[in-house]
Amino acid sequence: GFNLDVQPYGSNDAADVGKINVDWTGNDIAIEAVEDPEVKGVVCHVAYFNRSLIDRLQQGNWFEDPSYSAIDCAASGPVTIGNIAMGGGGEEIFKQQRSLIFKSLRITRVYDQPNNTLVYLAHARELQLGSGKMSLSSVPLTGADVTWENGAPAN
Repeated sequence: GFNLDVQPYGSNDAADVGKINVDWTGNDIAIEAVEDPEVKGVVCHVAYFNRSLIDRLQQGNWFEDPSYSAIDCAASGPVTIGNIAMGGGGEEIFKQQRSLIFKSLRITRVYDQPNNTLVYLAHARELQLGSGKMSLSSVPLTGADVTWENGAPAN
């Protein structure tokens, strides 16, 4: 039989980068590095609140709102662009994660062709009242060492 080693969306397990302690109850801010599975050489860093059990018992759900997260993406070396969506709707890039934050946080990549830039948008999966916050990061490809596996798009 065929043994195809196929993993959904690449091996995009987030790598823990750091935890910054916020207060005495054990709340902290977690920072994770996540690689774009279709764009080699681009890494996104995501920061989000990681609530302690004490705080969960005492407080409401403010810290659990994934839209209070931040994202920044950058080229970490030569960039190789695989099969990416070219339409304005973009595509969600981290669908399956071991990290709990990605169960409630969506990161979508959009290619801005006129400006030759990859745009990454982080937002909550379900917008609830007052949680329409978002975080945006751009990775300009102009001047970078970029290879298009399927040929560069015509302008």
